[in-house]
Amino acid sequence: MSRVLVTGSAGRLGRSVVSTLAAAGHEVIGVDRTPGTPPEAAATLPADLTDTGETFEVLARFRPESVIHLAAIATPFSFPESVIFKVNTQLAFNVCEASVALGVGGVVVASSPTVMGYGAPGGWTPSYLPIDEEHPVRPWNAYNLSKVAAEQTMRTFAVASATTRFAAVRPCFVIPPEEWAGAPTQQGHTVRERLDRPELGGVSLFNYIDSRDAAEMISVLSEALPELPSGEVFFAGAADALARKPLADLLPQVVPGTEALAAGLTGTSPAFSTAKAKRLLGWQPTRTWRTELKDVDE
Repeated sequence: MSRVLVTGSAGRLGRSVVSTLAAAGHEVIGVDRTPGTPPEAAATLPADLTDTGETFEVLARFRPESVIHLAAIATPFSFPESVIFKVNTQLAFNVCEASVALGVGGVVVASSPTVMGYGAPGGWTPSYLPIDEEHPVRPWNAYNLSKVAAEQTMRTFAVASATTRFAAVRPCFVIPPEEWAGAPTQQGHTVRERLDRPELGGVSLFNYIDSRDAAEMISVLSEALPELPSGEVFFAGAADALARKPLADLLPQVVPGTEALAAGLTGTSPAFSTAKAKRLLGWQPTRTWRTELKDVDE
């Protein structure tokens, strides 16, 4: 159908994006310095996209119709703060700049719900719940800030380009299939431990998404770019919270001051809304921890 270049193709989300796009008939080019890109990719390149010349060289070589930019240092505090900010912002700028210069039709940039600022040492409460794309951002560490910068970079190029269409997606805590089966998450604990110990998932408001649902959303978003206003931002999250109890009960325990705001999050309601993706893209998540966690026990 078309040639799609996926940066970060060996990552938790990238692997599912590669497989989903390939299954839909696209020719997928994976770019990742780490091994692990799925074999469905037509080609894989270990390029350093923080290098402007390499970024232009990769896009000029493969001439993709669209780019899915997922590459980043994905875990806060996993490197010095200056390194995280420098790497993530340089990646976003280089990919956006090269895409416009070389005539790529559409670019989807990965951001993060962490731009909301939850977990800040001085305390944080949301302005309202559920959180949607209009909620104010409040970054407090280099990772959060780098994702705000990536979104603004995307918007800047969206304004500057009349031909390349842009969007950003904020995937919630990504869980690939192997982690449902017991492999450790990026934070080192298992999904079951995250359910059993609310303090682990509570700081991020119990958000999550199955990597395959996120990949399907990104695929739909990429296809819809020509019909959307350039520069839109979308949350991608599961239809429920990663919690055994309603967030109306749990959130005030881990995020003090949210009693009144969380009162409406009854049943399995999540803290992050994906209503915009449903309205503009026709996308809804289909997988939950209740359907995917092996030997689930509520």
